[in-house]
Amino acid sequence: MPSLREIRQRIRSVKNTAKITKAMQMVASSKMRRSQERVEQSRPYADQIRELTARLAAAAASGNDDMAEDLALLKQRPVRNIGIVLISPDRGLCGALPSNINRHAAHTAQDEIHNLEAQGRHPGVSYIAVGKKGRDFVLRTEQNLIAEFTDYGDHPAMDDATAMAHVAVDAFLKGEVDVVYLVYAKYVNTVTQTPTTVQLLPVQPPEHEETAQEHETNEEYIYEPNEQELFKALLPRYVDVQIYQALLENIASQYAAQMISMKNATDNANELVQDLNLTYNKARQAAITTQILEVVSGAAAL
Repeated sequence: MPSLREIRQRIRSVKNTAKITKAMQMVASSKMRRSQERVEQSRPYADQIRELTARLAAAAASGNDDMAEDLALLKQRPVRNIGIVLISPDRGLCGALPSNINRHAAHTAQDEIHNLEAQGRHPGVSYIAVGKKGRDFVLRTEQNLIAEFTDYGDHPAMDDATAMAHVAVDAFLKGEVDVVYLVYAKYVNTVTQTPTTVQLLPVQPPEHEETAQEHETNEEYIYEPNEQELFKALLPRYVDVQIYQALLENIASQYAAQMISMKNATDNANELVQDLNLTYNKARQAAITTQILEVVSGAAAL
């Protein structure tokens, strides 16, 4: 059994650790709330640009049957190389979130490879890593890394997303990859962050669902100069918004996971302190009992 001094030192060390994890939990909670607000504020904009893209795609397709051939970002071609934009946290201490994202990206690549191998193709996989955890995963598994973006901070700008999208679009247009998937953690709530995969390139415009109000009023929009030109100009922006929204979702997920992880660490430290206090009291009681027996034995011997 360890000595009383060693147990006291252990209790002091665990208490100091609990103070650190508690402080980190409070910081993560504050940052999570701000990140959650940014996600909630950006979602309407992302939804509106998806709706506009869908509306323009439907209007442009009605006037041009070969629209997919005219726009490079819409062109479908046989898949020989797969690209994955992997968005992961820059820091640790957020539980299993980085591992879940990396594992989901690996499963996405494996599923796509299996489907193409069943068709007699043998594609390669290339990664664009956003975040240190994803970059380390790609390097550790010896995958092909096209580019990396780290230290994007808690407040990424649209320019950051544009730079990431430019690398993916450039690789797609040059034929280095034939399809690009975006993998990130979607923020659902404080305890749930879901690894998600969406196809980034070639762009698949969301289907436009006519609302009841539009159906009743039969609203028709006048586009200037025309639907095809507007749709062509909107496509790159649509890709930028997809990546920017994924960045915001990932940051909110990171701090939510970190808050839960630090809370669990604090609770475990407090439970460990209780167990150590119990052990300390037992050891102290045993030491006192031993001293009393020694005194009694010495008195009896006299």
